[in-house]
Amino acid sequence: MRTDQVLTALLLTLIAGLSTGIGSLIAFFAKKTNTRFLSVALGFSAGVMIYVSMVDIFATAQETLASALGERNGAWVTVASFFGGMLIIALIDKVIPSGENPHDFKKVESVGEEKSNISTNLMRMGLLTALAITIHNFPEGIATFTAALKDPNLGIAITVAIAIHNIPEGIAVSIPVYYATGSKRRAFRLSFLSGLSEPLGAVIGYLILLPFMNDIVFGILFAAVAGIMMFISLDELLPSAREYGEAHLSIYGLISGMMVMAISLLLFI
Repeated sequence: MRTDQVLTALLLTLIAGLSTGIGSLIAFFAKKTNTRFLSVALGFSAGVMIYVSMVDIFATAQETLASALGERNGAWVTVASFFGGMLIIALIDKVIPSGENPHDFKKVESVGEEKSNISTNLMRMGLLTALAITIHNFPEGIATFTAALKDPNLGIAITVAIAIHNIPEGIAVSIPVYYATGSKRRAFRLSFLSGLSEPLGAVIGYLILLPFMNDIVFGILFAAVAGIMMFISLDELLPSAREYGEAHLSIYGLISGMMVMAISLLLFI
C-alpha cells in the first residue's frame, strides 16, 4: 500500500472531523439557524451515505469476501459484519447520556435560551459533550479512512457527507461548552479538537489492523463501514433533517444526494 494513498485517506478523514469547527463558528456568529438549508443539507448527506453504502461499499465487501471464503460463506460474513457495524455505533450511542449526546442537535438561537440557565452543571455538560463526540467519532473516522483508502473518489464523497453531518454536531458541542466556561475561544477549541478523534480513530484502527490486513479483514471492515454509515443516516441524519425543516425538504435532499452519488459513481466506472 502506497504512502500517498494512506496520506490522502488521512487528509480526507481530517477534513471530515474538523468540520465540527465550522459548526462552532456558526453557533457564535449566526443570528438564526437556516433550518430549511440545514434540512436539505442533512438529507443530502444521508442520501449520499445510504446510496454509497448499499450500492458500492456493501457490494464491494460481499464480492471481496465471496472470492476469499466462497459465495455462501462470504455472503453470511458480509451480512453479519454489516449489522455488526450497526451494533457498534448503536452501543456507543446507548452509553452516552442523551443530554450530552452530540447528536441531540441544537439550534443557534438556543444559545440565548440556555444562557439564562447557567449553573455549575454546565461545566460537566460541556466536558461530557466534548468527550461524547470524541468517542462517537472514532468509528466514523475508521469508516471515512477505509473508504478513502480503497477508492479516493469514494472517499471524497463520504468526506463531504460526514463533514455536513459534523457541522450541527459542532453547534451542539460548542453551546454548552461556551456557557460552561464563558469563553468562545475555549468552546471553539474543544469543539474543533474533538473532531480530531476521527483521524485519530483512523490511525489507531489502521495501525491495529495493518499486520492482519488481507481480503477477509478488508471485506469485514468494509461491510461494517456500510453498517455504520446506514445507522448514522437512519438514526441521526434523517430524523434531524425532518426536525429542522419541512418533511418534504429532507426527502428532496435525500433524493438529490442519491442522484449525485449515483452519477459520480457512474462517471468513474
